Amino acid sequence: MPIKLIENFPAKQVLETENIFAIDNERAAAQDIRPLKLLILNLMPNKIDTEIQLLRLISQSPLQIDVDFLKISSHVHKNTSIDHLAKFYLSFEEIKSSTYDGMIITGAPVEKLPFEEVNYWQELVQIMDWSQTNVTSVIHICWGAQAGLYHHYQVSKTSYDRKLFGIYSQEMKHSHRLFRGFDDCFNAPQSRYTGINEAQIDSSRLKVIAENQDIGATVLVSTDDHDIFLLGHFEYDTNSLQQEYLRDQEKGLDTALPHNYFTDDCVDQRVVNTWRGHAHLLYHNWLNDVYQLTPYKLEAIIDEQQKRLNSRKKRD
Repeated sequence: MPIKLIENFPAKQVLETENIFAIDNERAAAQDIRPLKLLILNLMPNKIDTEIQLLRLISQSPLQIDVDFLKISSHVHKNTSIDHLAKFYLSFEEIKSSTYDGMIITGAPVEKLPFEEVNYWQELVQIMDWSQTNVTSVIHICWGAQAGLYHHYQVSKTSYDRKLFGIYSQEMKHSHRLFRGFDDCFNAPQSRYTGINEAQIDSSRLKVIAENQDIGATVLVSTDDHDIFLLGHFEYDTNSLQQEYLRDQEKGLDTALPHNYFTDDCVDQRVVNTWRGHAHLLYHNWLNDVYQLTPYKLEAIIDEQQKRLNSRKKRD
C-alpha cells in the first residue's frame, strides 16, 4: 500500500529498505483516487519504533493512505525529541475539526495507575469522545484498549500478580469479517500488568472475538463494529519482547522469561516469529473494511457516525 508521508519522515527510509512503498506529496497529488485518511495517536515512549511497526502493517493494500500522527499536548514526552514531535505530530486542537476514515490508539506504559490518575487522562477522554463522531473505525491496542473499554463501555481493568508476558495462543470464539482468513488458533504477543473485568462485558454492546483459556478475552469488537480492542500487540517486531525483557532486567524487575518465546527458554537463541502473518492479515482486513464502510466525502463521516450513535442510544 502506498503510504503518503511527510518529506524526511524518519520511518520512510526504514520502510523503503523493506520494499514497502511510501510516496511523496507530488506523486500522491497526481493519483486520481481518494486516499484513506488515518490518524495514529501514539502513546508509546519510543515513538519511532511504534511508527515503523504500525506503518509496516498498514502497507498491504493497493489503496493510497494519508497518515497523521497525533500527540498528547498535556504530557511531557521524555523519550522522543521535541523536534520530531514538532515536525511530524499534530495536536488535538489542530485536528479536532477534521474527519478520518480510521484511527489507531496505541498502548502506554501506565497500566498500574488508575485511569483518572494518568496525567493526560482528560485529554485522552476528549480524543476518545471525538473519535466516536469523526472517525469511521477505531483500533485500540493494549492499554489503549483497556482505556477505551473503560471509558466507552464501563469495563474496569484488573491487576495481575505478575506481568503477563510472552506469546499466547488465542482461539476464535466468534467469526467476524475483520478476521477473515485467520486460523482457528493464532498467536500474538502480550505484555501487560492488567486485564479486564469480563463480568462487566455487556454482550449487547461488545462481542468477544478471541480468547485464551488461561488469560481470558484478547480481542473484542463493539456490536456496531466501530471500536476494535486488541489487548495484545500484533504490531510487535520479532525482537520486541526480547528488548523489553532485557530492559526489565536492567531495571531490576522480576519479569519472568516471556512465555513461549525464546527457543528452549534461552535468551541467546533465535526467536521464531509466529504472529507476523496474522498481524498483516488483520490490518489488511481492517483497511479493506474501512474502505467499504467510509463515505467518499470525508465530511459525511460525522453524519454517518451520529446516526450510529443515535441508533446505539435507542438500543441501550
